[in-house]
Amino acid sequence: MHLLTKKGIDALQPAETEFWVWDSKLSGFGVRVHPTGRKVFVAQYRSQTGRTRRMALGQVGKITLDEARTLAQRVFSDVAKGLDPSANRKQGRTAPTVAELCARYLAEHAQAKKKPASQVRDRRLIERFIIPQLGGEKVNTLSRADVAKLHNAIGRETPIQANRTLAVVSKMMTLAIRWGLRDEAKGNPAQFIERFREAKRERYLSADELAQLGQALAAAENEGWGFRPAIDAIRFLLLTGARVGEALSLRWEWIDRERACIFLPDSKTGRKALPIGGAVLAMLDGLAKQAGNPHVFPGQSLGRPLVDINTTWRKVRARAGLEGVRLHDLRHSYASVGAASGLSLTLIGAILGHSEPSTTARYSHLANNPLAQAADMVSAKIAAALAAPVAEKVVALRRKE
Repeated sequence: MHLLTKKGIDALQPAETEFWVWDSKLSGFGVRVHPTGRKVFVAQYRSQTGRTRRMALGQVGKITLDEARTLAQRVFSDVAKGLDPSANRKQGRTAPTVAELCARYLAEHAQAKKKPASQVRDRRLIERFIIPQLGGEKVNTLSRADVAKLHNAIGRETPIQANRTLAVVSKMMTLAIRWGLRDEAKGNPAQFIERFREAKRERYLSADELAQLGQALAAAENEGWGFRPAIDAIRFLLLTGARVGEALSLRWEWIDRERACIFLPDSKTGRKALPIGGAVLAMLDGLAKQAGNPHVFPGQSLGRPLVDINTTWRKVRARAGLEGVRLHDLRHSYASVGAASGLSLTLIGAILGHSEPSTTARYSHLANNPLAQAADMVSAKIAAALAAPVAEKVVALRRKE
């Protein structure tokens, strides 16, 4: 055993079998010489379980002797703290990546505990943002700086999507700790990252805009450039103020004509009865039931519901000259028509499901409930507005002097 020096290491010659030369100054620090002549700095120690570990620090020539000695001192410091650096390195190499965590998150969490619309949103955020930027990173070494960089990159264009993406990453990291894929001591790297400020959007359609939308829907039907179940679903959203997910999952057996309501066994706010007016019942009466499909708005796959109306909505919206109007704005418009008609905010909130009284009691008494009358009035007004002609704009001409 001798004090390792650069000159002494360079003078070492390979043998038929590998051998080690140990440093007399730092116990456990040495050089491994392979038969090929390759030389590697190593740190040897005994783990808490009594096993002897030899950990490669770097190849001679690629790191200096002083750098190797510093690395060895760090290894021995970790060992003194009860850690096993060699085992941790091996675990890091085989640790799951963020992409693998995303797959498990979707399969074991999102599909089991989230509503279909939320599953679609999470999958879209994962495929569009998370995997391209963080997919190759190891779950156990993902840093707050990595997550903040992703959040800021998205936020420059779409701050709301940036915040939603951050929420998904945060949930995945919490589950990773719970599943034993990330050291609890390292914490959640998505924590303490400041969210972007979100400006609430409130867009309401005027009577003229409803008329324009009605003409665009009629054109889509008559000219055949819109998917018919999607067109029907858009009309339903307008006439009921329902959420998109509530409409797309709607089944025929949930419709109670006698009580003028739709019983939803599950929604964003849980089980509820959605009051509907005569205009809605008339619209539903005009829809053709698809054999073997229980859904009011059938999809293209046999027996499955409609899953996307955005393609048709974008075409209808463009035809109506309502660029920027979202499907959720139809729900706002329903509420605005009710408010303009003198309905109280409490009553409007009850129709839309903003409050959470007993669903069973509300369903049982809807025959004599003012909610049904209010819903009937609002849907009738919207139906009339959709059928109204679009007012022509008059442009005043300047008089020649």
